[in-house]
Amino acid sequence: MACNKCNEKILLEAKASKIYILSEFDELIEKCLVFFAKLGKKVFSDKGLITIDSKNTKAFFSKNINILNTSFNDAERNNIKIFIEYENGSKFNYQSMLLAKPLQRFINIIEDKEFFDIVNNETLTSHFQPIINMHDNSIYAYEALVRGVKEDGKLMYPDVLFKKSKANDLDFKLDKLCRETALKTAAIKKVTQKLFINFIPTAIYDPEFCLSTTEKWAKQLDFDPAQIVFEVVETELVKDQEHLKNILKYYRKQGYKIALDDVGEGYSSLNMLIELQPDIIKIDRNIIDGIDKNQLKQSVYKALYNIAKEHNIEVLAEGIETEDELKMIKSIGVDYAQGYYFAKPSSEPLRKIASL
Repeated sequence: MACNKCNEKILLEAKASKIYILSEFDELIEKCLVFFAKLGKKVFSDKGLITIDSKNTKAFFSKNINILNTSFNDAERNNIKIFIEYENGSKFNYQSMLLAKPLQRFINIIEDKEFFDIVNNETLTSHFQPIINMHDNSIYAYEALVRGVKEDGKLMYPDVLFKKSKANDLDFKLDKLCRETALKTAAIKKVTQKLFINFIPTAIYDPEFCLSTTEKWAKQLDFDPAQIVFEVVETELVKDQEHLKNILKYYRKQGYKIALDDVGEGYSSLNMLIELQPDIIKIDRNIIDGIDKNQLKQSVYKALYNIAKEHNIEVLAEGIETEDELKMIKSIGVDYAQGYYFAKPSSEPLRKIASL
């Protein structure tokens, strides 16, 4: 069974098609009829469904993108749904109504071409930042951090990738691609230490189904499950904690470890710590920043460290940028550390850390 959310490719092709337009709002259908008629398009309307013939679909949207933006407001562009039937392609039927995408999505395909090229062509790679074992100063693990590769070879960074992904309802696909890319790139780079892989819980609706390709690649690339740490990010967006527990239960059943990111950022992450009992917590970088000069941050860090240790949870301090920050967290207690003080993320994993 295929997953439309994880596998969809949204393309505008330079060939003939029928463009189907639908909306649950009658006034928007009427507005579309007037709009497309003014463009000189031959418009067919039947029971609230508009059909337009286009000789070159990509050119049609590219040519009219400015007038589409100015003629319809944000709410209207998101409530007008489009389904494109290319010649010799998928035919319009009742199921097509469920697969129709907002008009805004097709505008974004033109305006955010670089992002859609990356996702549709799966041109992603991972950079690696070392995580240091503070007990012996060795490299304990690497965190895999995704980068999109544009056609010109330049990189698109995660903040931009996921901002555009959210705007286009593509988190399911992008999150899946990030997990697979982390494994594939780590295998190519011969990473033998543990590998931290981020995942967004809201991008997984059924762990057994959604994570099957991730597991397939892990097995195919000969990764021992104990070598992989799945890191829960964006916990503030998780509304259904039971769903997240089920995801983590599934991961643990397969032998993977769990890390909780940004602990201490707010009430939600502390609540998650209590509920989820992760193997590792990553103390939020805002607590680490300037901790050597801030007694309140030192107290917060100490409290989190003590709570973790009471429950056999390991502690990772991330975002360390200075020697003084490192000395302070070591004086309080820490298992692992990560940050620019040791190394920035790089395409080639750093194999050795200078003595600390």
